[in-house]
Amino acid sequence: MASLPALLAPRFDAALVAAFGPELGGTDPVLRPSQHADVQANLAMGLARRLGRPPRQVAEALVARLDVGELCSSVTVAGPGFVNLTVRPEVLAGLVTALDGPRLAVAPARPVETVVVDYSGPNVAKEMHVGHLRSTIIGDALVRVLQFLGHRVVRQNHLGDWGTNFGMLIEHLAELGPEAAGGAAVADLDRFYTEARAAFEAGGEFAERSRARVVAFQSGDAESLRLWQQLVDESTRHFEEVYRRLDVTLGPEDAAGESTYNPMLAAVAAELEAAGLARLDDGALCVYPPGFTGRDGRPLPLIVRKRDGGFNYETSDLAAIRHRAQSLGATWLLYVIGAAQGQRLAMLFEVARMAGWLTERARAEHVAFGSVLGPDGRMFRSRSGDAVRLADLLDEAVGRAAAAVAAKNPALDAAAAAEVAEAVGIGAVKYADLASDRVKDYVFDFDRMLSFEGNTAPYLQYAHARIRSIFRRAGVNPYGLDAGRLAVEQPAERALALALAGFEPAVQSVAASLQPHRLCTYLFDLGQAFTAFYEACPVLRAESTDAKFSRLVLCDRTARVLRTGLGLLGIRAPEQM
Repeated sequence: MASLPALLAPRFDAALVAAFGPELGGTDPVLRPSQHADVQANLAMGLARRLGRPPRQVAEALVARLDVGELCSSVTVAGPGFVNLTVRPEVLAGLVTALDGPRLAVAPARPVETVVVDYSGPNVAKEMHVGHLRSTIIGDALVRVLQFLGHRVVRQNHLGDWGTNFGMLIEHLAELGPEAAGGAAVADLDRFYTEARAAFEAGGEFAERSRARVVAFQSGDAESLRLWQQLVDESTRHFEEVYRRLDVTLGPEDAAGESTYNPMLAAVAAELEAAGLARLDDGALCVYPPGFTGRDGRPLPLIVRKRDGGFNYETSDLAAIRHRAQSLGATWLLYVIGAAQGQRLAMLFEVARMAGWLTERARAEHVAFGSVLGPDGRMFRSRSGDAVRLADLLDEAVGRAAAAVAAKNPALDAAAAAEVAEAVGIGAVKYADLASDRVKDYVFDFDRMLSFEGNTAPYLQYAHARIRSIFRRAGVNPYGLDAGRLAVEQPAERALALALAGFEPAVQSVAASLQPHRLCTYLFDLGQAFTAFYEACPVLRAESTDAKFSRLVLCDRTARVLRTGLGLLGIRAPEQM
């Protein structure tokens, strides 16, 4: 069975055409949940301006031609023109019953797109820190949602693995000798980078050798490339460990660093020049996309090739867009990158459109996000003022979660407690990030994110675990339930059924808006609806056998939606807590 909006929208469309003519066919009925009705249609106010009639009169004319008798028990007009609909209990029961199978009745995407998602993007020879958290978590949640809807998703981890700074890194590695170089510990990556940077800034012979190493490295010198590969391998092992802890889906096969595009840079510059889009300005090859100016009001250039003949990150990014559109066949390119990069990405996208790499069939979008702040409202840093290592952050989250889980359920055995602590700690960090509007900054607060109350992962994980405990106590296999016994009668049952029926629209809205917090808000509302239902409607001590099994169906569908919804966010739902 389709979702409520999908069931009602064609009826509204037919009523619009009958009441006001075919030119209004396809108008969005603006169907929303409401405190005053199961579903509310808010289209009359917008139509009133177009039709030159009072909104209530528009709503009444629409309702007079609205044929929803088999779906709704009542349709009324309220206030200035709100159309309030009460859904029949049997329709609600059918919508809940349909939440079955791995897709839970969520309709697949039409049309199916090839979506390239660029996210995470750590730098080789540096450990991942809190600055990589948002791109990694938001990007992976979008990947999961888009894949769930049936899109072809290509992950791209744009590693920082090329550039002039590798001259000093490779030279420092060469100085350390074979034993140290071959066994460089991941935990020492930051120290290694700091040492190389300090030696380079001190000048002298090391700085000269580093500059020479850049030339050798970028010219394909075998020994330099061998040392570079060691750095890449060590860094990749570190990245993989962090990704495993975070339970994100990025793997080594998704890595596409700066080095991937290095062979393409000259061709990109030549193509832009041949098309008349790039021209020399003070020795540098530049493109001037229209609409971009500096603080002085002068046109802002995108430099494709520097005066010394070298290429830069902009050239590499243009090569990536070209490759993703032409070779990977992307129809939708998503860049999960901080909001501060907005102008730079807009210029890149515009140049790519000018070059014909981005078209109506291959579009690019910046999935911008704000910063992670500390309690003082400034950028989140360690006590020493350094960026917080992501590994340390996750360790602390799991440690704090272990204490919270032990206080909540001291009877859990050690192995189960450790597994739950990992799921709760990591889930809390991820959910706190995803639950906020991604374009805004948010304050990192362990106490708030690990709370079992409020809009948090532990609250939702506990709701799921509590439902699973109901079935253990009942000795009932939820997959053996007869969903045909479901009857939605009590107000709390109706409220829960309506919340469950909102799952598909919530998932679709994430894909349409690229805003994961919409799914978080939906899951929290569902959790609250279940809590109210659980308190108002006894399950195992229901007044009749029919009521007991009907409510068990509601419990089962709630658990499925919570587990699937959290899974789309990359968060595990433990069986017990």
